Formats: sequence, C-alpha cells, structure tokens
Amino acid sequence: MSNVLNIADRPGRETRMLDQARDAAIPPLVDAFAVALGRFDDALFDRAERAGPSQMAFLDAMRELRRRREDIIVRFRGHLQVAWKALQDGQPLSLEGAFAQSAEGSLTLMTDQELESRLAVRNLASVILRDCKPVLARLDRRLGWLAGQPALESEYNPVGAEHIGVAVHQGFAACDLTAEVRLVVIKLCERDLVPAIARIYAALDQRLAQLGVAPDMPEPMRRAPKSEATQDIEDLMSGDEPGAPAWAARFLNRMAGMNRGLQASHAAPASQAGFGDVPPGYSAAPGTQGVLLEALHHLLQESRRGRDVPQEQPRPSHPQRDLSQREMLSVLSLLQATPSATLRAAIGDTGESLSQRLKNEVLSSAMQLGVDPSTARLAPVDEDAIDLVGMLFDVMLDERDLDGRPRELIGRLVVPFVKVALLDRRMFVQKTHPARRLLNVLAEACEGNNGESAAERTLLTKVEEVVDRLTAEFNENLAIFLTLEEEFRSFLEQHRRRIEIAERRAAEIQRGQERLEAARARMNAELDERLSGRTVPQAIEDFLRQPWAHHVTMTVLREGEEGDGLRESLALADGVLEELTEAQRHVIGKPWLQAWRPALVKVFSSVGMNLDAAAGAVDALHDTLQAVAAARPDLERALPELPQVVLPKPVVEEDTTPIQLVAGADTLDFDHSDADHFRNLAIGTWLDFIDKDNKVQPGKLSWVSPISSRLLFVNRRGVRFCVASPEELAAMVRLGRLRTHQSEDAFDSAMQGVIERLEPVPPTPLT
Repeated sequence: MSNVLNIADRPGRETRMLDQARDAAIPPLVDAFAVALGRFDDALFDRAERAGPSQMAFLDAMRELRRRREDIIVRFRGHLQVAWKALQDGQPLSLEGAFAQSAEGSLTLMTDQELESRLAVRNLASVILRDCKPVLARLDRRLGWLAGQPALESEYNPVGAEHIGVAVHQGFAACDLTAEVRLVVIKLCERDLVPAIARIYAALDQRLAQLGVAPDMPEPMRRAPKSEATQDIEDLMSGDEPGAPAWAARFLNRMAGMNRGLQASHAAPASQAGFGDVPPGYSAAPGTQGVLLEALHHLLQESRRGRDVPQEQPRPSHPQRDLSQREMLSVLSLLQATPSATLRAAIGDTGESLSQRLKNEVLSSAMQLGVDPSTARLAPVDEDAIDLVGMLFDVMLDERDLDGRPRELIGRLVVPFVKVALLDRRMFVQKTHPARRLLNVLAEACEGNNGESAAERTLLTKVEEVVDRLTAEFNENLAIFLTLEEEFRSFLEQHRRRIEIAERRAAEIQRGQERLEAARARMNAELDERLSGRTVPQAIEDFLRQPWAHHVTMTVLREGEEGDGLRESLALADGVLEELTEAQRHVIGKPWLQAWRPALVKVFSSVGMNLDAAAGAVDALHDTLQAVAAARPDLERALPELPQVVLPKPVVEEDTTPIQLVAGADTLDFDHSDADHFRNLAIGTWLDFIDKDNKVQPGKLSWVSPISSRLLFVNRRGVRFCVASPEELAAMVRLGRLRTHQSEDAFDSAMQGVIERLEPVPPTPLT
C-alpha cells in the first residue's frame, strides 16, 4: 500500500492562494540561502588557518563555492520549486521520496560521502524543527488547509525543515568538496541560515493568517501566572525543567506522602547539616533540587533503619568524631591514585556492595593520614554520598552490558565520583551536571563494547585515556569533568557518525534486496503466465528461463515496473510464443523471428554473449521453430552454451545472528492491535529483542520498506540484525520475545534502580 498522499481531488484546494503562499515563501528562503552562502568565505578562511594538513581543502572549497555560487542557488531553489509543485499537483513529496528520486535508476550503493551528507542535512532539518516547531506546526495546518486536507504532515511541507535540508543537499551536491569540508559547509547553514528561516516562517504564518487561511486555528493558550515554587514543581513533574533528571517525576510521585516531613526539615535550624546542604563555594540548589536532595536523605535514613538489626552495641572505649571534609577528600585522593586490591575485587564482584566496601576502605585508609580508625567515623552527610555513589555504580555494573575491560574502566570511576558527591551534591539531581554527562558518554562507549572491531577497540582505548587523566588530575576542581566530557564527546561523535553511516548502509542494502526480490517476483509471474500448462521446445524454454528472465529482472531494477523496457521485453516473449504457435500449425516457409531478431540479439548480449554468439543463439531458435513447423523434432537445435548469469545480490552484513521468526503471517498467533502499533512505529524507536537464550539486545527501527512494509532494526553498531513484518513482531510480543526499551541515559537509569532498591518492601502477609 502506497504511503504517498493523494489530495488532487479533495475539495477545498485553493490554487490561487497556494501560488501566493509559494511566492511569499520560496523567494525569501532563496535570498536567505544566498546571503548565508556569501558568509561562508570568511568562515572557511578561518577554518583553513587552523586546519593544518587540511588547509588546502578549505582554500579549494572557497574557490569552488565562488565559482559555482549561482548554480548552488539555482539547485537550492529548484528543489523547493519541485516540492511545491508536487503539493500543488496533489502528490506531496517526502524527504525519503526526494532522495529516492535523486537516486532513481542507480543500482549502486551510495558512497560514504553521500551518506554523510544526507545525515548532515537531516541534522540540519532537526535543528530547524527544534527552533521553529510551533510556527511549523501552524504552517503545516495552514498549507494543509490550502491543499484541501485538515493537516499536512510535516515531512510533506514543501518549505518545511526536511525539504530545506534536501534543498541544501541538492545545492552542494555537484560541488567538488572533500567530505570534511562538505560537512562543515552544511554545519555553517545551521549558524547562518536557521535564524533567517525562523523569521521567514513567522512572516509567512502571519501573512496566511491575515488572508484567513485556517481561520478556526486556536490561538496559543495563555495560562494564569503561577508562583515560582508551583511552577518549579510542575515543570519537574512534567519533565520540562531544564536540568531535571528523568527519574525525578516518578520519584516525587512516590514521595508525595513525605511533604510534611520535608517542609519540617526545611524549617530546621541551619546548624543541622543535611544532605541538601551545599559546601562553601557552590551556589545553593534551586527549590526543586533541594526537595529531591532532602527526599533522598530521608530515603537513605529509612533504608539504614530497615537494615540495622537492634542489638546491644558495645560502647566505644574512645570518644568518636566525624572525619572532616578535608580528611575525607585526602583519603579519597589516596584511593583514587592507588585503589586497594579489595576495592578492585569488589568492582569485579557482582555480589558485594560497593558502598559498604567504600566506607570500610575510607576508614581503614585514614590511618595513612595519622587518624586512629577507632576514634573516627563518617559524618552522616558523607555516608549519604558514599551510599548513593556506591549503589549507583552497583546498579550500573549489574544492569548494563559491561563485562571485562569495560566493567573495569567504569568501576575505576567510583572513587572520583564519591569526591564529586562530597563537593557538589547537585550531581544527583541536575541532569546537565558535567560529572554525570561524562559518565553517560563513557557508559555509552563501553556498553556492549567487546572490542570486536578496530573501531570498538579504538573507542575503549580512548575511554581508558579519559579515565587515566581523571584519576591522575582530578583534585577538587570539577572543571576537569567538563573538559574531558567535551573532548570525549567530540571523539564519540565521530564514532556515532560511523554508526549512522553503517545504519544507512544497512537500510540501503535492505532496500536493494527488496527491490531485487520484487523484480524477481514480477519476472516469475510473467514467466509462469506464459509457460504454465504449455509445452515448448527446450531451446525456447531455456531462452525464456535464462537470458530473457535475467534481462527482465535487470530491466525492472533499472526502470521500474512501468518503464518502456519491461513492455518491450514482454512483447518479445509474446512475439516468440506467437511464432511458436504458428509453427505448431505447421506453417512452412516463414522467415521465423525476422521481426524479433534485433531484440533477441539485445537480450542475449545482456547476459554477456558477443554479437557472433548472440546471432548463433538466434539462429538456433530460428532452426528450432523451423523444425517444429516441419514436424521434425530431430532437427531442433539447442542453444549454445550460455554464460553463467549471476543476478546482483546485495551483501548482507552477518555480524550478528538475526532473530529467527516464524514465516507466514496467516499462521502466526498475534494481537492485531499490536500489529497496528508496529505499523505506526516511529523511525528511531528502540525495542528490546529477547532471543531463545533469554539474552536481551536493544534494536533501533532504522527503516520501513515501502515495498513490503517490513521493519528493519539495527543494533548499537548500526548493523542489521532483524527484519520483520508488523505481524511477526506482534507474534514475538505474544511469545515474550519483544518488549519496550527504556531509553533513559546511564546515570538516570541507575538512579531509578537506586530508588527501587532503597524503597521499603511491603511485608508479606501471614497466611
């Protein structure tokens, strides 16, 4: 079933106003692009000055962009005009449709440079959509109204974010630029073009509103002002507050019954130190962050009371004092530089509590500072920090796919993160905190990374460099987390780009495979229609099943099923069979196949026969028909030996074992509502696949086939590992082999696990 909109015959289309909207949109967009293009010269020159060995590539790009400036602008304008005409003709064009049109007729896979360029313009489109989302939503509605439908999907908006991206791609497509420079140029469009586009969208929206387009569109709701505290809590609960962790909303829902206790704790004297306190030199946490920190403190206290067994404790022989923060940081610095063997063993042991091991190590290591362990104890606030960090890493190491070297590398971060918790407790409640951002990117690089490929081994080596620098250089300055995170994120982006290219490659391979399957299916259908139930001489059957079948398959691949080439090939087969029918009536003296000789030579040549051999093969068919007409089967001739024909077959990456599915939707046991859910699944959605050994592997929906409607899933490396129909996926749900995927980052996911471990388990009722 085609997913292309067809609105040509729908009532309400306003052709004249569509023309006005086009004239109000496309010229300003083209002018803005031309202005942005004029600014690239200075930016590329600046890049060239610090590009090192790549300097000449940037200088050459400056000359290339000057030389082809008009052509770039024409190509940019051309795509927007094509997209707008498609809307006016009632066949709106999507981004995928535009890219498919540009690749039409090509049987080769896209180059890595082409894939990178497409990914870059998709990122550009996402930036435009992010910055202009409200006004674009209104424009989709207004243009849909003009086109005769209630709403136009964003991908079909001819001046929307995705078509701007395609227009930029088309603009630079013919330029001779290196891959690095091409990506820089597209990135410059984000800086110089997006602000102008936002203004053009706003002006177009206002113009269409003044013209009365979609007059029933509601105005944005204006809410009554709320108190700052109420707004903070509502933003946090909705997940909209900048910097709010993802687990916070669920946590506050559970902790709703603690409100009175929290309010009382906020009214406590300042001298009573709590986990929500912030050390000197750091600003106090905002109200919602303070609520979360106090709630965590209460939860930790309740958890300790639940674990402690009431018994008579011996009174210490010496008075005990709390270790000062300076002493704590000194001890942790010693452990950071040279972690003890027992701590390293605890990191590798899934059964030992890291928090308890850390507390023991801190007290025993205090002796190196001249502190008598019998007279020292941990301050409650420091014990909170160690417990939370220890449990955080316990959960992360237990629940993430971290084995061997990745587990060791992540485990080495435990002590530095305890120091962060002592210095700045906002790490637990502020998702933009540099320490948690660093942990997230390192966990992303390590998770599931077994070092199988050169790229993965390089990534692990980079992680080790970061961990080494952190443990060697982190004293009490949190700026090092920001520095290391920025450096590593830049490196990780290159790795992600390789994954995205691999993902697009997997989609291209699957697309090519399905096109080949469709071409073969069409060829087999045409062949069966002509040969089913009919006896034909061996030479003619060999011709139809080999050279002709190959020629038809390749013609459908190149031109599609509606091209002239297929019609000519079908006419050739019908013509040969019609002459066979005449020969079977014993018509004598006819110059057999004379009218079809050029077409026959073309088919034989297409399988690799030279002209002489092709002519000899046609002669064999001629003599066979003549023998049939004379009723002399002994005079029939066989075709000469044919070259070994191999149809193109895309290489399938077999890095992972595909999920085995039951074939045939008619025999599957599934819920139709589940199948409908998968038909509407958004590209980029992650699911958890569970194999027969109960091993869980997350898979990302990368592509949906417009031919078969099958869904392609790739793993974290961008490699294809499952291709299934919506019905097959629904059957997997029923079998317990497919489930939704939790997409939270490593820190938030681990914090959610900590909360679940801290919450008291209700007592089992006696029966």
